[in-house]
Amino acid sequence: APARQRPRGAGSGDAGQRSRARRQPGGAAAAGPAAARRRGSGPGAPPAPARAPDVPGASPGGRRPRPPATGSARRDTISPVLDIGYALSTRFPDPPQTDYRRADVHALRHDLFCGDVYLADTEADREISTAWGWVPVLDFAWALCDIVEHVDRDPAGSRAARPQRAELDFTESTDRLLFERRFGWVDIDAEWLPADEPPLSFPHAGLRREARDFLHDLLADLTDLHEDLAENPAVWTLQARFPRLP
Repeated sequence: APARQRPRGAGSGDAGQRSRARRQPGGAAAAGPAAARRRGSGPGAPPAPARAPDVPGASPGGRRPRPPATGSARRDTISPVLDIGYALSTRFPDPPQTDYRRADVHALRHDLFCGDVYLADTEADREISTAWGWVPVLDFAWALCDIVEHVDRDPAGSRAARPQRAELDFTESTDRLLFERRFGWVDIDAEWLPADEPPLSFPHAGLRREARDFLHDLLADLTDLHEDLAENPAVWTLQARFPRLP
């Protein structure tokens, strides 16, 4: 089925409380450290569903110059703590006739589970977040796992000095999340942030682990809400492709 048309300029004032998607006893999701903070402002026009680049080696064009993410002293002495979370929106609910057991990849990535997402450095108390209310949160988690692998193609691994880049784009907007890896660190930048604000920066290994944890915890939350989703073959394939890491 074609993706739903979403009005441009829509906000997310009635989106639910953001969740870290970490599982707690009894099946509840725990709110992360960023949950108490207000969402940051997004660009004026809401984007379309996020997706990872389809062409290997694709890199963002026209990236605005920004100051470095952190000083070398911080990278040597302080390890940032990554928090990834989401909130489902009540303004853009799934269609009531949805068959979650048979939903195809396009529906799972573009038509269902709308809300907002954030990436936060809890040590620096900084985050990148959306505030539109209809970002497909499963698509975001899926694309993030794809991107982490995309920037790990250099055989030199964490010794690679050559930048490896990828982007998570919002196809109806010029705004993107930009990822750049040098050595073992990944800088994450958002084009809607002020030009003088540095990107977030995380170790690649930690970003990979947290992205996969977020994906699996999100799927656990969604299957709590929609039990038939646990019987969807596309979900089985996704879980097998990006297993949890120790």
